[in-house]
Amino acid sequence: MNIKKNSIALHHQLNGKIEIKSKCQIRSQDDLSLIYTPGVAEVCREIIAFPEKVYDLTIKKNTIAIITDGSAVLGLGNIGPQAALPVMEGKAVLFKEYADINAFPICLNTQNTHEIIAIIKNIMPVFAGINLEDIAAPRCFEIEQSLQEIGIPVFHDDQHGTAIVLLAALKNAAILAGKNLKDLKVVINGAGAAGIAIAELLRCVNYDADVCESIKELIICDSRGIVSSSREDIKLLTDNHPKKKLTKISNQKNITGSLADAIVGADVFIGVSKGNLLTEPMVRSMASKSIIFALANPDPEIDPILAKKAGAFIIGTGRSDFANQINNALVFPGIFRGALDARALKITNRMKWAAAHALADSVKGLHVDHILPAVLDKEYVENIASAVARAYIDEYKTAEV
Repeated sequence: MNIKKNSIALHHQLNGKIEIKSKCQIRSQDDLSLIYTPGVAEVCREIIAFPEKVYDLTIKKNTIAIITDGSAVLGLGNIGPQAALPVMEGKAVLFKEYADINAFPICLNTQNTHEIIAIIKNIMPVFAGINLEDIAAPRCFEIEQSLQEIGIPVFHDDQHGTAIVLLAALKNAAILAGKNLKDLKVVINGAGAAGIAIAELLRCVNYDADVCESIKELIICDSRGIVSSSREDIKLLTDNHPKKKLTKISNQKNITGSLADAIVGADVFIGVSKGNLLTEPMVRSMASKSIIFALANPDPEIDPILAKKAGAFIIGTGRSDFANQINNALVFPGIFRGALDARALKITNRMKWAAAHALADSVKGLHVDHILPAVLDKEYVENIASAVARAYIDEYKTAEV
């Protein structure tokens, strides 16, 4: 099967993967009067009097926007909004197929942080949630953080979706390896949006102690080596810079050096960087029953065959042609379904933690080549949605009573 040619042919045939369909038909003057004028005016008056009824009388209740500026698309980089559109359409299909959510792609012709924030605030009345997608770091951090209080969930999937799936995979891998999360030494290679979100989740940054169990030791590497407070380039950064913040939650011993130095004795390697950066000698230097999550696409940080040859116990990648695919498609439909069902105002850390554990617990027949559900197995979506909705209700609505 030639995926590249067949994909182009399919897109030519479809002229886009999504469409808008009417739920009602106009067969008479009465139909027209109810759907449009004059009857619709009464619906407008109802929403004026009771603003929350917009959720019950319009598409808002079950509709989200998938918003990108095209600056960090797949492994293609900054390809712009038009070239990003096929990816956003595909994501809209997944939302509908997996969680029955109406999702619409909005590809913005600006990469100005303040413009993007303003646009989202101004289109918010139509949507019950915003999925930020393929926006480069560090811009993505400021955009998401600035929108947390607009009254609907705003979720950057490349950050948190990846982190949630990774945590689920790690939970099950640790069970099979006979290790506890709190005892793990983890090395993350890649200090971009996904790497930072994974680090914060694994170290329970801004999580309540009764919700999150932190790993014991974390070291993060970027293209210059180990992220350390003593590194000259990091000393020059402001205290609010994401990479500077990483020094507060990682590398407690303040070691310096390369990835090869960091990984000695590590239980877990997590790659969110580039292909072929992890070598067999590095894997051999890790602790027994080592866990390798090499998520770079299309080429993982190490070929799974080589990792297994070097002694890795469990290996996961971002690819569907290897065992243990770690893909954020496993989580974003369910987490938005749960958020919409609970009519959540935001997606909280408790909801993320609940999603990770629900995904991990959805695995049937856990073994080294099956630590997560298959993406095509849709049963896990309902488990995640229920857990996410319950976590929000327990955290917020119960407190309101």
